[in-house]
Amino acid sequence: MNKYDIVRKIEEFAPPETQENWDCSGWAVLANQNDEVNRILFALTVTEKVIQQARENNCDMIISHHPLFSVPLEWKDINIYCAHTNLDKAEGGTTDRLIKELGFTKTESYEFVRIVRPDKPITVADLRQKLLKISPRLRYINNYNVEQIKSIGFCAGSGSEFINECDTDAFVTGDLKFHTALDSKQVVFDIGHFESEIFAPQILKDITNVGEKGFIADEKSPFI
Repeated sequence: MNKYDIVRKIEEFAPPETQENWDCSGWAVLANQNDEVNRILFALTVTEKVIQQARENNCDMIISHHPLFSVPLEWKDINIYCAHTNLDKAEGGTTDRLIKELGFTKTESYEFVRIVRPDKPITVADLRQKLLKISPRLRYINNYNVEQIKSIGFCAGSGSEFINECDTDAFVTGDLKFHTALDSKQVVFDIGHFESEIFAPQILKDITNVGEKGFIADEKSPFI
């Protein structure tokens, strides 16, 4: 497999120029002059455990969602490519897959945010039950004792900054900040950063269509 051809598929799906200006999507490591790779490990985050899994499975390339802002010297023998905020923004990307897995259909897009307007209102309790299937440890706030939800904003990853820009009854994201929760007029569900983006490795594998030569990393949330 040509590593540049593989990356080209990702960049056609999630153009790198759409990433945020603080992001580090793209090549993190070009390990050698060889264009060919034999096996690829797809991961949410490149960690020492993920590097070890790559070596155990004889993978000479890792494709991850989260970017690397620095790379340890001992990792520089493996090709590493990352697609982060550009994958978040892409049609069919991280937030869209989260919505699909929950059985909803997106109706609107706004920057990173996707908006769902169910055919009929859903109760807070019913939405919580749906989310528990993905995130058993979710937490939520309902400062105004809302019972019926007609519209839901979704942002996989850390989407607290978009909550007040989205005029919906409820908002689903990861990494909810304390003061944001305290002041929110919406029902806000924090399903966890890891849980909200756990489908990213499979998305990347699907895009590249590498079949049996691609492996999904075994990763767990750092929170117990």
